[in-house]
Amino acid sequence: MNFALFLFLLLSVTGLVWLLDKVFLRKRRAAQAKQPWWVEYSVSFFPVILVVFLLRSFLVEPFKIPSGSMIPTLLIGDFILVNKYTYGIRLPVLNLKIVDVNSPKRGDVMVFRYPVDPSLDYIKRVVGLPGDRIEYRDKRLRINGELVPVRPLGDYESRDRLQFFPRYLEIFGDTGHEIILEREAAGATGRGADFGLSGNCDYNSGGLVCTVPPGHYFMMGDNRDNSSDSRVWGFVPDANIVGKAFFIWLNLNELGRFGTFR
Repeated sequence: MNFALFLFLLLSVTGLVWLLDKVFLRKRRAAQAKQPWWVEYSVSFFPVILVVFLLRSFLVEPFKIPSGSMIPTLLIGDFILVNKYTYGIRLPVLNLKIVDVNSPKRGDVMVFRYPVDPSLDYIKRVVGLPGDRIEYRDKRLRINGELVPVRPLGDYESRDRLQFFPRYLEIFGDTGHEIILEREAAGATGRGADFGLSGNCDYNSGGLVCTVPPGHYFMMGDNRDNSSDSRVWGFVPDANIVGKAFFIWLNLNELGRFGTFR
């Protein structure tokens, strides 16, 4: 369900009833007459829906992490907040950018509408910017011909799978983030299906090389061997961006994770 569209329709209906009551219906009622139930509910809920709509559309939006593709940064069940204005102000529902503020930076954790099915929201890390040449071979990442530095951090314990996986600090410029790899998993990545700009990528037994088109981004999960991302379904256009993830506010299974993400 498109919750943004549902909220907009609810706002429109209650707002219209509120306006009709204010300029027309109220004057026709007897002095002591009660409001009809549909007017009473609309007038009561309209201000609340308006505040929620504005906050969710232009400031922050909550999301829940449904999969393990961003482990160890984000875990299944994490409730996160997404900054809606970091990358520009967009019209609700249409997602049309009307004010350009900043562009995504390499290393950002970004929520976006899944290019294959825009009704779904995905979350991954920005790895490739427009014009970048991304190479991923034998589980090593190169950007514009330079090998991205990684530093071993010790094993990561997966409580769900009761296994340990090698954990590394991957460094983009002055910032780093943790990733995990699986020794047993194949290093090569196959294309899931042809996508609109698949000609920008070359796949072979060792991995892939992609040139990021203008206005698009190459996304990868931190759980490198368990993530369906741009290696499989292609690039994310700027029009699909929802916002930048920045804060964990709840995880019912691990209460100590509050505020652990930046």
